[in-house]
Amino acid sequence: MSVNKVILVGRLGADPESRAFPQGGSICTLRIATSESWKDRQTNERQERTEWHRVILRNKLGEIAQEYLKKGSQVYIEGRIQTRKWQNQQGQDQYTTEIVGNEMTMLDSRSSASNPAGDMQQPSSNIPDDTDYFYGDYDSYGQGN
Repeated sequence: MSVNKVILVGRLGADPESRAFPQGGSICTLRIATSESWKDRQTNERQERTEWHRVILRNKLGEIAQEYLKKGSQVYIEGRIQTRKWQNQQGQDQYTTEIVGNEMTMLDSRSSASNPAGDMQQPSSNIPDDTDYFYGDYDSYGQGN
């Protein structure tokens, strides 16, 4: 048995890019950033690392993303990881690893789409909403550190 499942919660680093194909169908590409932060135990300084993900959404799901998402939008994606082989203009083999999304949930409020400042209430959690993933010292996080 094997499992190929990816779950991402992150923010778009650019507006979605879509292409339609002459034979039918379309594809939408998202560039999603996820971040993790932690406190370095030796220096006691907060560290952060951002990872960028290429996400492909096909047909209707991609059309929805193109219409409603924009740079900075927060999104939940489920899908699978895939590596494609292709040739560049010099004929050399290239490889691209991407997430093929099959589920998407828009996490921003509807009002933030029309109002960039947003009318959202701050979450009750002490984890800031601009940090998608947090690993490390949970006990001291949010207490002025």
